[in-house]
Amino acid sequence: MAGEGEEVYVAAIDQGTTSTRFIIYDRHAKPVASHQLEFKQHYPEAGWVEHDPMEILETVKVCMKEAVDKAKDGRYKVVSGLKAIGITNQRETTVMWSKSTSLPLYNAIVWMDARTSPVCRRLENELSGGRTHFVGTCGLPISTYFSALKLLWLMENVDAVKDAVRTGDALFGTIDTWLIWNLTGGIAGGQHVTDCSNASRTMLMNLKTLDWDKPTLDALGVPVEILPKIISNSEKIGVIAKEFPMAGVPISGCLGDQHAAMLGQLCQKGEAKSTYGTGAFILLNTGEEPTQSSHGLLSTIAYKLGPTAPTNYALEGSIAIAGAAVQWLRDSLGIIQTAAEIEKLAETVPDSGGVYFVPAFNGLFAPWWRDDARGICIGITRFTNKGHIARAVLESMCFQVNDVLSSMHKDAGEAGEADLLGSPVVRPADIETTALGAAYAAGLAAGVWTKEQVFSGLHKENTTVFRPKLDEAHRKKRADSWYKAVSRSFDLADLSL
Repeated sequence: MAGEGEEVYVAAIDQGTTSTRFIIYDRHAKPVASHQLEFKQHYPEAGWVEHDPMEILETVKVCMKEAVDKAKDGRYKVVSGLKAIGITNQRETTVMWSKSTSLPLYNAIVWMDARTSPVCRRLENELSGGRTHFVGTCGLPISTYFSALKLLWLMENVDAVKDAVRTGDALFGTIDTWLIWNLTGGIAGGQHVTDCSNASRTMLMNLKTLDWDKPTLDALGVPVEILPKIISNSEKIGVIAKEFPMAGVPISGCLGDQHAAMLGQLCQKGEAKSTYGTGAFILLNTGEEPTQSSHGLLSTIAYKLGPTAPTNYALEGSIAIAGAAVQWLRDSLGIIQTAAEIEKLAETVPDSGGVYFVPAFNGLFAPWWRDDARGICIGITRFTNKGHIARAVLESMCFQVNDVLSSMHKDAGEAGEADLLGSPVVRPADIETTALGAAYAAGLAAGVWTKEQVFSGLHKENTTVFRPKLDEAHRKKRADSWYKAVSRSFDLADLSL
């Protein structure tokens, strides 16, 4: 443990779907400086979403430098006091790059990209277990969502990837792996690793052994040589290379964004969190044994806080589109100029006027798992105005979370939290819990904090509680109307052909 008089800091790289940020925390886990940058989304075809891995890396570099400069301006001694850096990232997004040049072989294929639907259908037909063939080992159904399908598409459709795999020059990774490889030196000794939470989202890791599952690799034709080594969420991985800000500082924590948020919100067994960004993700910590869902949820890792620490597992409900629907209103339709304007616009009407919006832009994830679904807006009349549309967009997030929590109740047999469910919702003091979780993991490995200190609530004060206002009959009527709208969104993928 560091001396009480010494200035001690821990930082987190939070590499999300639409932006990157770098946040520096003090010894009390309070943020002292941060910087955030958005980056370009590429949509080459309907249903396809890509990122430029080099641009992502550059945003990390800039955010690190700018946050450090801001901290210095605030007279914080971060250069001498920074003990560790944690990484958290958008999950499933898949990168293939050259071991010899460190250059990407193709753009990153983003988690919500739906181009792999034909690959999914083919595997469902070829494999004896159909869509759930691998659920017993990895906890995940065959879906466009997961990295293995994106990897297969790259290996089948991109010549540069085919050639690099054949010559032994290809490396596969999710965004955490890509960042760590580069931050720790790239071709000059970079570490090719991933953590168990990110690995649990590839469809290739055995949930119990926390290692790549050989029968799955054989069934899919994935060579183990291209895969990174799987490590825990909290251990020293390597140090920042000299070409980056904060050179020499150890990277000692890594978690996928939703797992980091679980840790940031201090979710222990029986506790759940729901976080909102591009999508919305609800995870329930189920303790030290994986739980299989029979209601459309995923079995996944919660966190493993050290190489010899016990593994906590989770049930997850993944919602592809939440905040991204607000971005769509802003950037594609121009109904609002800034994301913040949606609340004011929605408040111009008392309700959605019978309008329901299902944001199935690239299909629906939990609990439906329908990659043939597409976005719809129904119940429109001459009475409908843009206030009703804005309100329906916001309500779509609530309805989707309600669907997942209903499934979670059925699987876990315990009460959860959602306004439409008639239960209170607690908002934490620091709403950026994803970055905070990565900082906790890094600080634990570096000896800045103990596990007891973290879970006793380094940063628990000033929560806000929202209580339900709808009566039960109204709540049920709205939910039934939502289910009707969802059913209308199915089997529409071929409209764009």
